[in-house]
Amino acid sequence: MPSINTVKRDQEGYLINSQDWSEPLAEALAKEENITLSAEHWDVIQLLRNFYLEFEQSPAMRILVKQIGLQLGKEKGNSIYVLGLFPPSPAKTASKIAGLPKPLNCL
Repeated sequence: MPSINTVKRDQEGYLINSQDWSEPLAEALAKEENITLSAEHWDVIQLLRNFYLEFEQSPAMRILVKQIGLQLGKEKGNSIYVLGLFPPSPAKTASKIAGLPKPLNCL
């Protein structure tokens, strides 16, 4: 299993091969972003990974927030909630930790 020091990543830190992802690697990626993963983080990470399996792309912020609302509850389906978990750019940061490519519509 690749470690944070051996896994291949692009210049922005996203995994080159999403198959290299593991939960311990997610913990290490989160640590680089100064994030300690909680159950709420894992819920979003799993949602992202499932979305990627279905649509073969990482969701941009608007779609991410909508999916969170649909799958995790309306009270969590807002940008403030996601920003609190994955600052400073939730869709990008969460996708990176989830081992997915950078969302297409994120700068």
